[in-house]
Order: sequence, then structure tokens, then C-alpha cells
Amino acid sequence: MKKFSQWVSSIADSGREFLASKAGTKSLDSNQALADLCPQLCSSKGEALGTAIAHEVVKHYQKLDNEQRLIFFTMLATEYGPDADNIISCADDYRAQSDEVHYRALSEAMESPRVRLFKRINMAPNGTKTLIQMRLDLFCFIKEHREFKAIDTDLKHLMVSWFNRGFLILEQISWSTQAHILEKLIAYEAVHAMDGWDDLRRRLANDRRCFAFFHPALEDEPLIFVEVALTEGIATSVQALLAEADTDQPTSDQADTAIFYSISNCQEGLRGISFGNFLIKQVVLELQHELPQLQNFATLSPMPGFMQWLQTERKSDSEWLTTEDKLTLTQLDIPQWHAQASQSESLKTLLMRLGAHYLSHEKNGSLPLDPVARFHLGNGASIGQLNWLGDTSEKGLKQSAGLLVNYLYRLDKVEENHESFVNKGEVFMAADVKKLLA
Repeated sequence: MKKFSQWVSSIADSGREFLASKAGTKSLDSNQALADLCPQLCSSKGEALGTAIAHEVVKHYQKLDNEQRLIFFTMLATEYGPDADNIISCADDYRAQSDEVHYRALSEAMESPRVRLFKRINMAPNGTKTLIQMRLDLFCFIKEHREFKAIDTDLKHLMVSWFNRGFLILEQISWSTQAHILEKLIAYEAVHAMDGWDDLRRRLANDRRCFAFFHPALEDEPLIFVEVALTEGIATSVQALLAEADTDQPTSDQADTAIFYSISNCQEGLRGISFGNFLIKQVVLELQHELPQLQNFATLSPMPGFMQWLQTERKSDSEWLTTEDKLTLTQLDIPQWHAQASQSESLKTLLMRLGAHYLSHEKNGSLPLDPVARFHLGNGASIGQLNWLGDTSEKGLKQSAGLLVNYLYRLDKVEENHESFVNKGEVFMAADVKKLLA
């Protein structure tokens, strides 16, 4: 069977002979060529010719430098936006006569020329990949050019549809997976950086599992992957989890717990399009099928915003910190404070209490302030426990004073927890975590 990209390329090839008679783009710079090609692409009716033009648009876009991209996005914002007068007219017609004809006319009016252009670009070989890169490039300009936000809205709307769960392919990654894919795992790891091939080999050992989502239009490009450790009991330290295997390490058939210790998104241009919730739930089903003895499914997760929040509280008239608390927290300013033999029990008690408070009560709107908490609690997990000095790496200490969280995925409670969290803002936590708050 032909690969998807080979099939698209064959259509593009068949359309190039039609393009040969079209003059005026080869001698132009890429911005001028795009200004000429994009209207042709929007108006093209034939599949072969349209795919060939889309291929030319992709090639010219890839040649743009940063200044030229700004010109291109300005063109998209000013010349390819929706026609407000047409939308209002069609809406009035539909209000007067709500039949299928007027509904279709309103739907077509609501779709901006920009959306039609993006759909046509997606016909090209590497069209999907280019649009993802285009959205990533767009992020660099949005802060200073708010008018570009509408372009991002159109791109995200399409990508949510193109990358819905029905199109995603789950694959298990092992040491026998193609080397160029394994290299990408090392490059894309965002939670606990991999130190080369030996580190990767350890993470793909017999007591580990790794799963990734792929998409047919992005062959050999993972969208997101999750790393799992099979353990006896719930792991509390990532350094212990990432250490070299020893003779006491349980084999996969001895393990009773699956620990999700790293989830990494691979395509920054797909930011805001969630895959992780589908990934975790499907991996749980895969593991249950392979290892029916597993009883616990939990994460070993960072609190990436904790120290930033805590530093703000230390500098303010915080209602959560007394003068004595702030004095205790000065120990965090000592280099390598976590390794000091004189480390006080009062610091541990205070940080554990503040960590529990941060996860359960600090909000961004109605949702948890911490992004990892938002993700897992939104998936229906509960807060199982906090782990003191669970991550003593430089990153772990800087982000969360070494604290790690076990979010528990209890399959009989996931849907109930999810509904309560989404509809009522309820955060479910184990009794031991509640005691920390007291």
C-alpha cells in the first residue's frame, strides 16, 4: 500500500505539467510568488492542478525569512479575512427563511478565504507539516500584532478537526523501533532530559513502556509520547526511577503499578490541541490488556509553577505565610539546601503544606493555577500524595522545591471525578493530602 505522502506526491506530479505553462512565479521572490499563487490556489477546481499549486506555495513559504513571514501574515490578515457584510446579509436571509439553502449560504460566508486557503495548502506533500510550522512561526508575531490572532483561530480550528482522536494512531515504542524515531524521542523529551542512547535504552527496558500518538499526514513524526515505569508500589522519586536497573528491579509480570513519569508534546505548532488525555486513557487500556495484574495507575508529576507562586507569596503580604514561615523559607536561598544535613523538619512540613494548598486552592480563573494539575485533574485523576525531595535535579528544585505529585487514575472514579471537576471545580485528594492542609 502506498504511503499517504507518496499518494499525495503522485497527484502533485501529475499537476506540474499544467503549471509549466503558467509564467510569472519562478522569477519572483517568494513573497511576490505567494501573492500570485495563493489566489490561484483558492480558485483552482482540479485536484491535480490544485495539489501542484499547493506544493509550490509550500516551497515558497519554506524559503521565507522572518521579515518576509511578517509580510505574508499581513497579507493573510488583510486580504483573506471574512467578509463581514456578506455574513450579516446571509444571516438576515437565514433568519427570514431558515431552510437548508440559506443555512449552506451562511456556512459558506462564515468560512473565511483564509480557511479555504489553508485547506488547499494541506493538499500538498508536507502541507500539514508546513501549516504546523506556519502556526509556530505565527506565535512569534501575535504579541505585537494582535490582528494576527484571527489567523491563529482559523489554523487552530482546522487542526482540532484534522488531529481529532479518530485520526491518531497509537504505537508502542521499543528498542527495535526505527532509529530516526528513537532520535526524536531523545530530542523531544521535555520533562526529564535524556542523556543520549544509554539513557534511552534504560527507558525502554523490560520494566518500562513507551507509547506515542502518530498521524497519517506526519509519517514518523510523533505528536506526543508517554513514558511508563512498571513498579511494585507507587514510586516517589524520579531519580530512583531513572537510575540504572538493578537486580531488585521487578520484572513486568511482578509489577502491580504503572507510573506515568513523563509526557512530552512533540509539535509546538499544535499547542493548545490536547492529545494527552486520550493518550493516558488508551495506554491504561493497553497495559491492562497486557498486564492484567496491574492494580494502580499513577503519575510522578512536577509542579512547574510552585516556586514561582511561592516566591511571589514571600515578597507580598501573603495570608498564607506568617513572619516565622518566611524566615523558615530563607533556607531555600542556601545553595544545595536540599543536601544540607542541618535541613530542618520545619522546612519540610511547611513546604508540604504549601504544596498541598497550591495544588488545591490556587486558581487561574476557576481552574488550578498549576498547568500539570489542570491537565490531570481535568482528566479525572485525583491527588494521591506529595513526595518530599522527589526530584532533586536542578530543574526540579527550581520549579517545585523538589516536590513531586502522584496523581491517581482510579478507573472506576475517572469519569465521576472529571464531571465534578469540570462542572463544580471540585479537586479530589487522598486523606493524607488533606491532613497536610490541616
